[in-house]
Amino acid sequence: MRYAIPVIVLIGLVVLFSISLFRDPREVPSPLIGKTAPAFSLPLLDSDALYTAQDLKGRPLLVNFFASWCVGCRDEHAQLLKLAQEQGVEIVGMDYKDTPADVDQWLRRHGNPYRRVIQDANGSAGMDWGVYGVPETFVLDAEGTIVYKQIGPMTEEVWERTIRPLLAVRK
Repeated sequence: MRYAIPVIVLIGLVVLFSISLFRDPREVPSPLIGKTAPAFSLPLLDSDALYTAQDLKGRPLLVNFFASWCVGCRDEHAQLLKLAQEQGVEIVGMDYKDTPADVDQWLRRHGNPYRRVIQDANGSAGMDWGVYGVPETFVLDAEGTIVYKQIGPMTEEVWERTIRPLLAVRK
């Protein structure tokens, strides 16, 4: 009886550890799925105008958190350009913890797949959206509800298998 509680705790920990071995570490469930995108009011990269969560409503789109200093963002950038140009996907960029000069130079060098680029210089919007690190992409429906969160670079496989069906984009 004296060892019953430690044995039960040990068994519980072994079970939890075993379950975690079979999960993809990139799949972190977001508490925002099924909820309206968090409120924000941030400046756009190319103007003095402010952009808000209300501006995300009206059509399905992707909100891509990225930065000029992010290696994974460079890895996914060709895919985002392809989606914007060939598939007509609307992508809003959220420039995370970056400077306007650095991101402007980065977009000029690599191309700009974004309809708008929002400056989240201090990362406050990223925190509200539950961003762990960039790149992260959120799929929003026409009502501005988050329906999916992609952690890490967007790939052709992720696009075809998961995100394209959510946006109902035809090839």
